[in-house]
Amino acid sequence: MSELRQGKRTILFPNRPVISGWASVVGKKEGEGPLGREFDQVEQDSRFGCASWEQAETKFQKSALNLALKRADLTKQELDAVFSGDLLNQCAASNFAMRGVQVPVLGLYGACSTMAEALLLAGCAVNAGYGGSCAAVSSSHFAAAERQYRFPLAYGGQRTPTAQWTVTGAGATVIRSKGSGPAMIGATLGTVQDKGITDANNMGAAMAWAAYDTIRAHFSESGLGPEDYDLIVTGDLGKLGKELVTEFFSRDGVKLTERYEDCGVLIFDPSTQDVHCGGSGAGCSAAVLAAHLLPGLEHKRWKRLLFCGTGALLSPTTVQQKQSIPAVCHAVALEA
Repeated sequence: MSELRQGKRTILFPNRPVISGWASVVGKKEGEGPLGREFDQVEQDSRFGCASWEQAETKFQKSALNLALKRADLTKQELDAVFSGDLLNQCAASNFAMRGVQVPVLGLYGACSTMAEALLLAGCAVNAGYGGSCAAVSSSHFAAAERQYRFPLAYGGQRTPTAQWTVTGAGATVIRSKGSGPAMIGATLGTVQDKGITDANNMGAAMAWAAYDTIRAHFSESGLGPEDYDLIVTGDLGKLGKELVTEFFSRDGVKLTERYEDCGVLIFDPSTQDVHCGGSGAGCSAAVLAAHLLPGLEHKRWKRLLFCGTGALLSPTTVQQKQSIPAVCHAVALEA
């Protein structure tokens, strides 16, 4: 057991599961951002030819998974399990995407941290030998999320300066026991943190402490520090949340600035796109991981990377009851 754990929250993958396939499919606005040329597919129609935004999100997931499997030279039927989730009630986009496929599916909800959660669980399954090939998939849709969590778009409500823009898109990865591609070397599991933030339009502040807590635990339990990673990426705190995490670590005498980025900051250009504090949504870190981070490892732009998915675990019901917003962050260590 000691070879699989370091402390209470950090686990190791001695068999080094390989991410052999990945893909990202995003909407028009995301394609107009700084990473536009890196996405595998940019869909100009937010409904993706479907009757509703929710149906479109299902199609985004299907497309991303199909492209990732093609890169990995696998079929869906060769997968031992799919770990997937989204922001819709009952993870509808993920479950509907897997209808009729006849592959074991484990539905997940970690809000915007879902991709990191799916990735680490798929890594656990492959590392332990429970599956030779597993997939991790996550998605979100701006219009569907606005309808569920806030107001219908036709309402025309004003967005506050701290608000973030839910990414329309999906990311998929295929994790295998052997092959070529970036390797998974370990992960630090998150605990639910709540610092009393009640503003549902300020999720960056709500999630920042959870990111700090998990990254700090990872450093403490693994014996590693910021200098051991070429890049540490949270997703998705946005501009404000990123500033808060940097400040929390600076109080500890730890400087993250030179090697720290956030998926919500990377995916949009605030000077040309009206996104306020940046991107968010379960599809944000998933798409950035597949489009930008994994190719960077593949091409040796970075040798070692810490991918830290962050999620605000609120619901429409808890917001109406005026409860504070709990958050979680899961970190996955990847190596070229």
